[in-house]
Amino acid sequence: MASLDRTARQFLLTEVVVGFLVTLRYMFKPKATINYPYERSPLSPRFRGEHALRRYPNGEERCIACKLCEAICPAQAITIEAEPREDGSRRTTRYDIDMTKCIYCGFCQEACPVDAIVEGPNTEFSTETREELLYDKARLLANGDRWEGELAANLQADAAWR
Repeated sequence: MASLDRTARQFLLTEVVVGFLVTLRYMFKPKATINYPYERSPLSPRFRGEHALRRYPNGEERCIACKLCEAICPAQAITIEAEPREDGSRRTTRYDIDMTKCIYCGFCQEACPVDAIVEGPNTEFSTETREELLYDKARLLANGDRWEGELAANLQADAAWR
């Protein structure tokens, strides 16, 4: 009896018919994919993308050279040098991040007491050479200036869980 049942299934091609029915069912459902360059999927406020250094509203950089981000970085990708200014406060003279080492863990952002270093919403920062992935202070500040509105909104949206 089992061999007769198996022969009937092979002759009637039931597996193929079931496959066609599955295809027809999904053919008329809305598509789950997006047309990437023209459509963007929503990003979480906690998304960790390209790094940026933020400034205060008066234009002064936020980093106070406490070096907590350098100390907590598990990949040792951050290098900071600082010196005191005329008014007695400390500010960085050098703030470098080697993005080829960075593992995007977000520890630097969590360790910063003044929200100076953040990982922003930018997902498109591919390069052609490794040297372009060595971020200096000027590039990090430029990223912060470019994304400040979105960075502030993301930090505000995530403030309840920090």
